[in-house]
Amino acid sequence: MNRPRYFLAATALLALAACSADYTEAESPKELRVDSAATQVNVAFVPGSAQLAPGEAARLQRLALTGSISAPDRVTIAAAGDPLLREERIAAISRELVRYGIVVAASPLGGAPRDRAVIAVGRYMVTLPPCPNWSQESSSDFSNAKSSNFGCAVATNLGLMVASPADLAGGRELAHADGIPAVSSVIRYQTDKVKLPATTTGAAALAGPSATGGAPAAGSPTPTPGQ
Repeated sequence: MNRPRYFLAATALLALAACSADYTEAESPKELRVDSAATQVNVAFVPGSAQLAPGEAARLQRLALTGSISAPDRVTIAAAGDPLLREERIAAISRELVRYGIVVAASPLGGAPRDRAVIAVGRYMVTLPPCPNWSQESSSDFSNAKSSNFGCAVATNLGLMVASPADLAGGRELAHADGIPAVSSVIRYQTDKVKLPATTTGAAALAGPSATGGAPAAGSPTPTPGQ
């Protein structure tokens, strides 16, 4: 007995759909993994004051220069003392670190030892997803599912472009910009402007008078008759 052709075609389509349905999004994860490596640094003060103990300013400088504390880190400080003294001690440490573009925030948690401050350095590492991902079969997909590589570029670009990996773990509190880094960026913009070289070649020659008419450019020989 011969079966109708449409019945055979429908059976084939169902088989193909069943094959494509075996694939799930779990086989192509495109999530960024953020791992934390937090450290703490204790800083000593002159007893009863906001003045750093001898050698502590140099130690903070070494930590910044060696990358033990860097600008992309999420840095918070908890200091001991009464509210006013705590604020002054945090400001003293902030002045040392902001020279290297490291902006600190006061920690809402106390617990620092007497005449000391605790710097919590939150450092995060971003691991990109395994992209590109073409694990899904390239045959016809009758379930109209998205490609296994869909979203790979977005996730990878986000992991590469984020200024501070800590921002992927948690957002920052809304506050005013720190004055020193903000002013420094303006100064760099103003001082790093492109300047034409003091020569009659290249861009300076193009900016000078043309060869036909006008005075010769400064530093160029004066033409003599017969030349």
